[in-house]
Amino acid sequence: MTPSTPAAGTAPGTAADPDAELRALIERVAQRDEAALRTLYERTSPRLFGLAMRVLRQRDTAEDVLQESFLTVWRVAVDYRAALSPPLAWMGLIVRSRALDALRRRATARTGVTQEYDDAMEQGTEGEGTGPMDAADASQQARALHQCLLRLEQRQREVVSLAYLRDLSHSELAQQLAIPLGTVKTWIRRGLEQLRACMARFA
Repeated sequence: MTPSTPAAGTAPGTAADPDAELRALIERVAQRDEAALRTLYERTSPRLFGLAMRVLRQRDTAEDVLQESFLTVWRVAVDYRAALSPPLAWMGLIVRSRALDALRRRATARTGVTQEYDDAMEQGTEGEGTGPMDAADASQQARALHQCLLRLEQRQREVVSLAYLRDLSHSELAQQLAIPLGTVKTWIRRGLEQLRACMARFA
């Protein structure tokens, strides 16, 4: 998005000092001026989105982070101190913080999936059949499934495990792991195909 050319009558110093306009906009946002927030978004969102993309490398997540960041700007604009930081640097710090939060949420979700999968496999291999033969069969099947899952790529294994251990829909998976819905569907389809082929060798 190309910044607008200052119109005639623009306050002196605004064109020469872009920060002056941003500082003024933030002051108005602090006074709950929604029009000022929209203008601030128009002036700064391209550069801030680029920052989010450099951290996250996922467009959908970066867009979400950008929206969250401007909500934060709306809430904390009253605390902005121009003497401590240029406006774009201040906003960039907010975007970077939100982007890192998103990365942590993504990492936590993946770690949780892996741990839940490991716990389920451990419980499965213990076997709770009604007799020794039932327990042996269950244990063999669990070990076979475990081995086949380990042959999947890590991301496929995470998605398949999350889908069937937690019974989540494709859209819920996409949201929790912060990946596109189409990618989730592809990984599950390919993962199940590979699991079926692998399990057939243990039959």
